[in-house]
Amino acid sequence: MNAAYNGAEDCPLVIPVFPLAGALLLPRGQMPLNIFEPRYLAMVDDAIRTHRTIGIIQPTPEASRQASEPPLLQVGCLGRITQFAETGDDRYVLTLTGIARFRIVDELSVTTAYRQARVSYDDFAIDFTARAGEDEVDRNGLLKALRAFAKANELKIDWRGVNEAPNEALVNALSMMCPFGPREKQALLEAPDLRSRAEVLVAITEIELARGGGDPETTLQ
Repeated sequence: MNAAYNGAEDCPLVIPVFPLAGALLLPRGQMPLNIFEPRYLAMVDDAIRTHRTIGIIQPTPEASRQASEPPLLQVGCLGRITQFAETGDDRYVLTLTGIARFRIVDELSVTTAYRQARVSYDDFAIDFTARAGEDEVDRNGLLKALRAFAKANELKIDWRGVNEAPNEALVNALSMMCPFGPREKQALLEAPDLRSRAEVLVAITEIELARGGGDPETTLQ
C-alpha cells in the first residue's frame, strides 16, 4: 500500500544500504535502477516483503572499485520502491522515490549478503516537508548557469519543462541528472537546505565551465 512519510518516526531505523559511486537520490526525486547482482536481487526481495525501502549511499572516494564491501560515506538517502518489474533474465528494473536523507549510526553485522545499517534522520527533518525553502532559491541564477552549461556541452534541454517545474523539483532533478563526480554529488546531497543546494549546484556548474570540462571528480575537495 502507499505509505506516508511525515517524519522520522515513519521511517525504518535499520535499512539495507546500496553503495553506488556517483549516484544521487534526493527527497521526492526518482532514481531508476537495474538490479542484477544476486546479493542485491535478494535485497530487493527482502525490501518488498517488508517496508519497501532501500538506502542509497556512496562509497568513500578513496575506496577501491574492486572492493566487495568498500567503506561508506556517512550520509545517504532513503528511497521507497515505487515501480518494480521482472525482466525474465534474472534482473529487476525498479524506481526508487526519495524520502529523506539519513546518517549512518553504525553498520550492522548481518547474515544477509547485502549490507545493513542503523541510521538516524534527526539532522534532516526538513526533508519531510515538500517544497520547503522554495522561495529562497535564486531561480534566475540557476537557470543562467544551466543555460551556459547546456550551451557549452551541446545539451538538449526541455526548456518548457524547466520553466514549468517548481523550484524543488528543478533543483533536485538537475542535481541528480548533471554529470558531476562523486564528491560533487555528495556535496549536493549534504547541502542543508534547498537554497544551499541550488547555490552548490551553480558553483559546481561555474567551476566546470571555467575549467572547460575535464574530470569533475577533482573540482571539490
